[in-house]
Amino acid sequence: MIGWALRWVLLWCGVTLVCAVVIGGDKWLPSNRAMKPEIVLRSATPVEPRADPAVNTLVYPANRAGHVIIDAVVNGAPMRMLVDTGASFVTLTPADARAAGITPGELAFNRRASTANGFVRMAIVTLREIRLGQLSLNDVHAAVLENLNVSLLGMSFLDRLQSYEMRDGKLTISW
Repeated sequence: MIGWALRWVLLWCGVTLVCAVVIGGDKWLPSNRAMKPEIVLRSATPVEPRADPAVNTLVYPANRAGHVIIDAVVNGAPMRMLVDTGASFVTLTPADARAAGITPGELAFNRRASTANGFVRMAIVTLREIRLGQLSLNDVHAAVLENLNVSLLGMSFLDRLQSYEMRDGKLTISW
């Protein structure tokens, strides 16, 4: 008898809760709104954005395939790099690593990386400097991959920028 009454009480509590949500909207449910403050404009007229003179930008066009290939200087050595937001690290070919002053004896291929062509052996290095035009970043974590055809400008570089954006076939980077 008590079990039967308890089931009916739980059933009606559930029905009441569903009705409260349907009728009362989401005000009865917990919300993440407290974590996201609303932005309130203090004037009725829109404010014009101002250019920050402390921000520098570079713009690179994409090629016909939609890829952005840039001329960079790594440890003083000029090289072409493909911008790749899917690459965790700046990644050098063995030839580009040699050009950047990294000797094959310094490379310990003791890690594996997953690429579009399967798994390859990888050596972790730190690059003294990567320069793109007037932008220069020091001590950039990178990797050298065996059997890589083109060096990649990956996230270990891009994450250190103020911003980067691909729009209308152009990559804009700001620092």
